[in-house]
Amino acid sequence: MHRPALSFLALIVASSAFAQAPVPPNVTAAIAKADAAVARLIAIPAGQRTFENTVLALDNLTDDLNTETSMTIFLSNVSPDAVTRDGARAGEDALNDWTIALGKNEAVFKAVKAFADKRPALDNLKQRLLTFTLRDYRRAGMDLAAEKRARLSEIERQISKNQIEFGQNIADDPAMVTFSKKELEGVPESRIAGYKQSGDLYLVRAGETDTFALLTYAKNPETRHKIQLAYNRRGGTKNVQLLEETLKLRAEQASILGYANPAAFETEPRMAKTPKAVADFYDKLRPLARKKAELDYAEFLTLKKKDVKGAKSLERWDVNYYRNRLKNTKYAVDGEKVAEYFPSEQTFKGLLNVASTLYGIEFKDITAGATDLWHPDVKKVEVDDKATGKKLGTMYFDLFPRPNKYTHAACWGLVGRRLLADGSIQLPVSALVCNFTPPSEGKPSLLPHDEVETLFHEFGHGLHNILSESTIARFSGTAVERDFVEAPSQMFENWVWDPQVLSGFAKQYKTGEQLPEKLLKAMIAAKNVGSGYDTEGQEFLGIIDQKYHTVPEGKIDTTKAWLEDQGQVTLVQAIPETFPQASFGHLMGGYQAGYYGYLWSKVYAADMFQRFRQNGLLNPEAGQYYRSRILARGGSMDAMDMVRDYLGREPNMDAFLRDLGLGG
Repeated sequence: MHRPALSFLALIVASSAFAQAPVPPNVTAAIAKADAAVARLIAIPAGQRTFENTVLALDNLTDDLNTETSMTIFLSNVSPDAVTRDGARAGEDALNDWTIALGKNEAVFKAVKAFADKRPALDNLKQRLLTFTLRDYRRAGMDLAAEKRARLSEIERQISKNQIEFGQNIADDPAMVTFSKKELEGVPESRIAGYKQSGDLYLVRAGETDTFALLTYAKNPETRHKIQLAYNRRGGTKNVQLLEETLKLRAEQASILGYANPAAFETEPRMAKTPKAVADFYDKLRPLARKKAELDYAEFLTLKKKDVKGAKSLERWDVNYYRNRLKNTKYAVDGEKVAEYFPSEQTFKGLLNVASTLYGIEFKDITAGATDLWHPDVKKVEVDDKATGKKLGTMYFDLFPRPNKYTHAACWGLVGRRLLADGSIQLPVSALVCNFTPPSEGKPSLLPHDEVETLFHEFGHGLHNILSESTIARFSGTAVERDFVEAPSQMFENWVWDPQVLSGFAKQYKTGEQLPEKLLKAMIAAKNVGSGYDTEGQEFLGIIDQKYHTVPEGKIDTTKAWLEDQGQVTLVQAIPETFPQASFGHLMGGYQAGYYGYLWSKVYAADMFQRFRQNGLLNPEAGQYYRSRILARGGSMDAMDMVRDYLGREPNMDAFLRDLGLGG
């Protein structure tokens, strides 16, 4: 799909109160300005139409609207002020309605088509934009009768409202679980200190960070069970209803447009092209992942039997706990001790140094004096090119949790790169929003290694945006096929496992001692503990997403399908009386029928990484080659062609399988 007002790398959380809040004035003004630009485009006489005043003008006016409103809308996810958040969500809703209306504007469509019908001679990039624009109109139903277009508009508006309500239901869900100190046995004191107390009880929110901490460390299986139940019930049955209503709407939309189902509609513009290609991908991967998953299961169950006499199976709330136990016992990897080598400030500087070395860029902290920061925790950094001295873009970093903030980790591409009418360049802007372990009393923020990996991953998205060389907004930065967009960020995760890279910043926060070689080797050896289980989990999420979007007319009991299929695709049974789909935001936030892309793109990430493995992870030549062949190009060419050009051959799955310890 065409890029929305905010990056599709993050799921937008919206408020149920947005309808009552006033639309921010700058959003209203930007929409009025866009309306005027649309009117000017329509008024151009047929004989005077050119690529610049019609096709490019359409792309530019939508990008202008995005650029002028993106920060306002983004604040719905990060602002501490409720009024600001509600206004941002009202603005988002107004922008969604405007975008839907533009996609159905017959006069604009006729203007673009009139230009295309002249069969103009265009260079590759201009032709690509024209082709994509015509494809957008076809996929919006502009070649259909007026009544069908009207129904499509109704469907799109209702889906948009459902998405907003779905996200807010998750955000509003208190999902608090109370535990005694005894029930929290095994959980590090540093984490317990961060929980709110009510008398002798501790209140733990069943969000991602706290849930996975308890699932990893709590010795009492009932503690893990309680937090898992709460986590898997977030969003409530109201979100189940919203999802099932939306699936029916998507099925109707696909039918009106002539597609067999929503999955066929969604995969068409992606690398996969068809649901069959997705199914074939899983058919090839599943037997390989199952072999490793069986080994994982056997190892975890052996440990459980030492705790529970006669145990015959694993429960979902067992897996992370015994994974962690296995790392501790077999590999002597203590996650809390490892975190002592990754104080956040030091790790952040190390990340920037790695990127600077690889890509020939430098970072200037311009936080002091910045007037556009939404919270004191936020850093603002300018990115410059070393060779030319020119500014490339700006990045914001909001790394720690707080109330009413987006609860996961994501990168927003707030502004894309493009050539402006006066010949200047609009520079890209990115914002990394994470929820890493915050400082505690007497301790700085110490990042578990998986949080370090997340930081590199999200920064990979940010670089994809900042290092773009696109002159057209439509193809800037991360505006690539949805099932390739994760590949550059997934590839950058490899750097957190390399001894040479880590020697530059992984140092004990008190003593300055470097991460011991023995410990790193143990971490690397333990890297694939549970990789088969994890891969099957990802397979299931992609498969259930495809199932939801291929059933006739979208009619499906999503809870029943989830609980049945999870036990078939994975070795660990689903949890009865839960509805995890109610908080699976990807189903509603832009990854519908596209969740397969996470595993799909990992194949290309692993294959592309081989060049760095051969030439060195801090090799500037390898970095510049990757920057120019992948990051700079954005969506200016098909991802498959881009990868082939970068690799000099056809991509394959071999490196992916080796990296996950799956054989092959």
